[in-house]
Amino acid sequence: MPKTFSEIPLERPETPLLDQITTPEQLRHLSETELLTLADELRLHLLWRVGQTGGHFAAGLGVVELTVALHYVFDTPEDRLVWDVGHQAYPHKILTGRREAMDSLRQKDGISAFPKRTESIYDTFGVGHSSTSISAALGMAIASKLQGLERKAVAVIGDGAMTAGMAFEALNHAPEVGADMLVILNDNDMSISNNVGGLSHHLARILTSQTYASMREGSKKILSKLPGAWQLARKTEEHAKAMLAPGIMFEELGWNYIGPIDGHDLSALVTTLRNMRDLKGPQFLHVITKKGKGFAPAEEDPITYHAISKVKSSSPAKGGPRYSNVFGRWLCDMATADERLLGITPAMKEGSDLIDFSERFPARYFDVAIAEQHAVTLAAGMACEGMKPVVAIYSTFLQRAYDQLVHDVALQDLDVLFAIDRAGLVGEDGPTHAGSFDISYLRCIPKMLIMTPSDENELRLLLNTGYRYQGPAAVRYPRGTGPGAAITQSLEPVAIGKALLRRQGQKVAILVFGVQLSEALQAAETLDATVVDMRFVKPLDELMVEELAKTHSLLVTIEENAIMGGAGSAVGEFLEQQQQTVPLLHLGIPDRYIEQATPKQMLAECGLDAAGILAAIEQRLSS
Repeated sequence: MPKTFSEIPLERPETPLLDQITTPEQLRHLSETELLTLADELRLHLLWRVGQTGGHFAAGLGVVELTVALHYVFDTPEDRLVWDVGHQAYPHKILTGRREAMDSLRQKDGISAFPKRTESIYDTFGVGHSSTSISAALGMAIASKLQGLERKAVAVIGDGAMTAGMAFEALNHAPEVGADMLVILNDNDMSISNNVGGLSHHLARILTSQTYASMREGSKKILSKLPGAWQLARKTEEHAKAMLAPGIMFEELGWNYIGPIDGHDLSALVTTLRNMRDLKGPQFLHVITKKGKGFAPAEEDPITYHAISKVKSSSPAKGGPRYSNVFGRWLCDMATADERLLGITPAMKEGSDLIDFSERFPARYFDVAIAEQHAVTLAAGMACEGMKPVVAIYSTFLQRAYDQLVHDVALQDLDVLFAIDRAGLVGEDGPTHAGSFDISYLRCIPKMLIMTPSDENELRLLLNTGYRYQGPAAVRYPRGTGPGAAITQSLEPVAIGKALLRRQGQKVAILVFGVQLSEALQAAETLDATVVDMRFVKPLDELMVEELAKTHSLLVTIEENAIMGGAGSAVGEFLEQQQQTVPLLHLGIPDRYIEQATPKQMLAECGLDAAGILAAIEQRLSS
């Protein structure tokens, strides 16, 4: 059994065997007995590393044995190993030559929080969003087959990620093309089965043995010559396996299902993976693991330990509510006032702060799991029947439901409010999680109301406004805390499409779409510039823009969104339509992906802090 630790080491632990491993090739020279020692050392090293840097925690602890077994049995990187989401990939990174670089994890110019193709040849597919692994591995398997290569493709997917439709689309397709690939279901919540023990291990050994595979193929050839005999034998086999294992659904889809087996039993993993490695066609292995395995506090509370901050961090937490807290409180207040309100989240209850709502209004709370497309169309169906659904979703995840947003909600002009959390640059998780594009991809949708609050109080006011609006509406807000604005308890809306003049100045007018308002005001003091809190991207306050263009020699737009197609583009398009000529300076996220760093570093890199705003305007004025 794996060792269990109760504390995160504050000093680097001794890991003599792990220290000898810099590539999986070296790992494959170890004995199976040595693998057990290696797994314990890997888990201890992981505890120390993540304690130093912060990052995803419980998921990696839960796949230590599986990671060791996969690199031991398969010829990585020649064999393709695809991790879904990537929360669990830290042990993989440590074993594939990045052990000493892990001290830069999630830092600027350091190791990514997720698998990344440009970082290592062992990272075969870049991830960050869930449920992509089976499709990617299937594509690799097909490509290898067409190239005449015997390369193996393995996808490792969690039970949570298996709730997404994309995973089942790939599961449905693979048998159609007869792909030689292996999907490993890492079931760490026992949401599919808890059938772990001697019987299932025995069954797995039998079903993956070469003897069984040869007998099965031989019997198939003989029985196929007898009318109806093979069909009868096939059905008998299916029903026998269904009584002993929970994989009949996967069998019906055309996969050879094995398991479930204990994902922390290294010997069983190695034996089963060796047997399955040489089987042809789509293979499906179900392993049961425990999230946070080997660290007692994480085993008890895997949600809290999903990710951790630096153990030695002494910086005090910033006071005041987070933007997500403001949303969560507003949702409960509005639900109390209007019984038509329904709350929907795609597996982001904690992140979007729906905990209180889920407890107070359980019949009106819907967590649809990792199924963003379904979440949006579900909301559309609710709105058709006179309800008022609010979809709480991260900006980067709303991208996955764009067709549903357009076709199912906006085209039918349905009353759905999108509370878009994590808008803008989110920090250490990097570009896969950044909400860089939502203004751009929402602005082109007819009848869409798009709002960008500048502080906590504005968020509540604009949520009121979006909820009362008749049609599709979106309020985007960032991760973290705001400037500490006093929050009104009102549930009344504000006038749609009306901006707020925050500072009157000369020559330069700064039009702010979002939370850069405080930075813009700082820069404006030096410049004696006008500052306007635009609030609405669509509809734009055209009267305000037109007046500013007449009275100022330079208009500056600021947004924490891609410059291309963003709010600044809306201002430029309007002025062009009005045939008004005035110099424009657009500040926002440039046309590239902003790599991981702290949010402060990322904003500075994009010139969206006070110093960057001031420098950009002064440079434009001087030129």
